[in-house]
Amino acid sequence: MGMAFVDTLIAETKATVAIVDRYSHPGGHWTSAYPFVRLHQPSAFYGVNSRALGDRMIDQNGWNKGLSELATGDEVCAYFSKVMNQTFLPSARVEYYPKYEYVSEGEFRSVISNNLIRVGPGTRIVDATFMKVKVPSMNPPSYEVADNVSLTTPNGLARIARPYRAYTIVGADKTGVDAHLCFQPPETAQNGPERFEANTAATMSALSSSDWFERLEACGRMLRIDKNVQPTMFKYATLSIPEFEAIKRVRNIIRQGRVVRIDVSEVTLTKGSYKPVPHTLYIDCSSDGLAKLQAVPVFDGRHITLQSVRFCQQVFSAAFIAHVEVTFEDNEVKNQLCRVVPHPANATNYAIVALESYRSRLRWMAEPRTAEWLEHCRLDFPAVGALPKDPREAAIFRERLPARIKVLCSKLEEIIANDATNDTLAIKV
Repeated sequence: MGMAFVDTLIAETKATVAIVDRYSHPGGHWTSAYPFVRLHQPSAFYGVNSRALGDRMIDQNGWNKGLSELATGDEVCAYFSKVMNQTFLPSARVEYYPKYEYVSEGEFRSVISNNLIRVGPGTRIVDATFMKVKVPSMNPPSYEVADNVSLTTPNGLARIARPYRAYTIVGADKTGVDAHLCFQPPETAQNGPERFEANTAATMSALSSSDWFERLEACGRMLRIDKNVQPTMFKYATLSIPEFEAIKRVRNIIRQGRVVRIDVSEVTLTKGSYKPVPHTLYIDCSSDGLAKLQAVPVFDGRHITLQSVRFCQQVFSAAFIAHVEVTFEDNEVKNQLCRVVPHPANATNYAIVALESYRSRLRWMAEPRTAEWLEHCRLDFPAVGALPKDPREAAIFRERLPARIKVLCSKLEEIIANDATNDTLAIKV
């Protein structure tokens, strides 16, 4: 998020910037990610606003065959290195401090030389670490592991030198899916294009979040491995149809809560235990990529705290926050335009964050300066359908869009109200 913010800031102002990076080179958590990781969204809408990532191609092989290209982790790191070395540093307005830690108000220190640097009193402090993005290799597991148990992170899968009798993936989010797919060759099936109209129809027909998810599932928007199991978590992991079909072939799924301890002869979970296959390799995919945090105001005095202001679109959010920072003076106005949109944790959350995202879009379209900026922002992922290429059709689309979003907002408000009523009835029963 930090580089996306800086890119917009130096493009729209003459400001000078100091980037404090705990890592040795640009890329943030991508520098610690597993070697087979790929973006979880099209490359065309990721990175910084001034430089395209990828070639706007369709992937010709692999799990994403037939869909918009997804950059590899190596490609993402190389991209951010180019942004730093070909855009930021040549501007002479950005100073880069790798292997430095921010230690206190306006001070940062080298982890190698202990050199301390202080910024001036008029400097804005931008926190790009607030969301605490993590990958498994960055922290030890949150459960106990006996000394004689074989455990690795997805990073270690590339270094496996012998087979094991069994492989157990701890964690069921997108990292866990990626680790599982590492053991399988890609299939050739392809997913079709997104159908925004079908998604809208599913939304407008829904009466509650559970009903909404079933309708989204029917039109291919939402997927679940077992239709006999009602998911208790939802973090908006994105999969292609071939990936989904591969994951469905996993038969031994342990649903007994979170892992507490792994021993050679027993795995203990919060809701039970089981006997594992001897000589099992456990792959830890349990780290929470985005910590559950209480949102804070984006703009607070001299401080700017980067957070998502659009559902699951972090780099867009950072670029948009920078645009708001340089365009408006009053922090109250800025915070109204930059309302934080948290990531969902379950099905009910989805309606809430979708509603807040749509409301934000209405506020942005009502402000001419932000509306104009969005027109030219390559990071702006189409939320309610792509803009038609024909100029006349595009004009009609833009004219009708606010009314369309207002209708969706009203429906989401109804869904949220029905969810609250159903929860109250369930408690009374």
